[in-house]
Amino acid sequence: MIGPRVGLFLHERGLTATAVTGRGRLQTFTLASEDNPASLLRAELATRRLTPRRARIGLQRSLVTVKALEVPAAVGSSLAQVLRFELERHVPFPPEEMAFDSLTLPTTKGGPLRVLVAACERRTVERVLRLLEEPRLKPLSVTVACHNLPALLGRRLKARRAVWAHRHGDAIDVVFLGSGELRLSRTVPAAGGSELAAEIAGSLPLLKWKDCDAVWVSGDEPGPFLSSPALADLGAPVSEPPYRSGVTGLLAVLPDADRGVAMLALALALGRRQPLLNLLPEELRPRNLTVGQLVTAGVATLTAALGVAALLAQGDVDRHYLDDLDRTTRALGPQVKVVEQIAAELNQKKRLLAAFKAVEESGIRPLSVMRELTELLPQDAWLSTLSLDAKSVEITGQANAASQLIPLLESSPWLDRVEFTSPVTRGRDKEQFRIKAAWETGPAGPAATSAALTPERAAVERPAPQRPATGTVRPRSPPPAADPRPAPAPRPQPEG
Repeated sequence: MIGPRVGLFLHERGLTATAVTGRGRLQTFTLASEDNPASLLRAELATRRLTPRRARIGLQRSLVTVKALEVPAAVGSSLAQVLRFELERHVPFPPEEMAFDSLTLPTTKGGPLRVLVAACERRTVERVLRLLEEPRLKPLSVTVACHNLPALLGRRLKARRAVWAHRHGDAIDVVFLGSGELRLSRTVPAAGGSELAAEIAGSLPLLKWKDCDAVWVSGDEPGPFLSSPALADLGAPVSEPPYRSGVTGLLAVLPDADRGVAMLALALALGRRQPLLNLLPEELRPRNLTVGQLVTAGVATLTAALGVAALLAQGDVDRHYLDDLDRTTRALGPQVKVVEQIAAELNQKKRLLAAFKAVEESGIRPLSVMRELTELLPQDAWLSTLSLDAKSVEITGQANAASQLIPLLESSPWLDRVEFTSPVTRGRDKEQFRIKAAWETGPAGPAATSAALTPERAAVERPAPQRPATGTVRPRSPPPAADPRPAPAPRPQPEG
């Protein structure tokens, strides 16, 4: 169930609240300024059995600076920064303590951009938000209360340019409307018709209006203004606003006392979900869906509903189908495991084949590398892994004294920059090691491809390694030259 629509008007004499229920009933009350208005608001709502979830808050016009500014049309995305800079000359507080919003006004083609800006102190908005914490109300908007007065009007307006003077207490809010939309607002002390007429006449040039089509008067004791000759001299008919039919009945039950503030609270309750000038922080504003988004959401909801209905109608069929599918899956389980095992073996063989192909394309001769390492390493050392590429070789294994392997490997003319890649660890009877070395590529190295040496040339051209003084090193001898001729068949041995 949707709760009542609530408007809260914060003014100098206190807080006025108006609630409109779903049946069109209206309740209104005013709380005087106290130390804890949040507790009073919660108690009053409970007493009246009102359980709203959201509220629209309006500030007294005198608490907000409203200006119509002109900025270059080419500001584009930097409009907010430009407006903030311009407002520094019009507000009496630092820009970092300011909350503001803007509304783009109609402009002439090729002329400057005209923007209506509302700004107030950030602490004012924060005070309003604290007011809603104890009653557990979510704010829909924080705006200037009199800016919501057009919510009381009918949709078909004859006046294209109208001025609405609304009196509440000791102030008169003057709202300038173009085709029913906000263009400017002023506030003046509650005086006579002459002072009000002078204020209206002086504000028309700010809008580039020569005159207006109607002057509307509402609020506390509107009679003297309705009959004021000074207002009639503006050249426009003076009357009450053309309220829409549903609003007329609500206004009839408003009390005569504090009628002006109650009307503003009612305008807030009936106002737009997102007013034109909203001082509420962006992160607290409710998300406003576009027509396209609403249509998309409706289609998605309808589709989901139809899907649920189809599932319910076909529940038995789907259940039997799933049971059959489950039995088939369990029967195929052993075959699936065999196929998965074959696929895993195939992938492993593919990886090995790719590795061999990469080694072959790189020109590396693994047998030459292994032969070189076999000749260099002592008998008490053995390897567990060997990895090589076109630039280096890395070995891991065990030895009685891993530190002695470094000078042995450095003695090779093919190996360079021999070093441990991880700390040597001591096992039960041997030391674990990981060594990496770079080699000299070219005709003298084990990675040579095109100019590989024959064993005879390698024995001649390769310099004798300089063995370290420590340790015993086996003498190295070049391997015998390979005979290109095929080996003769073995002769048969005579019998007896």
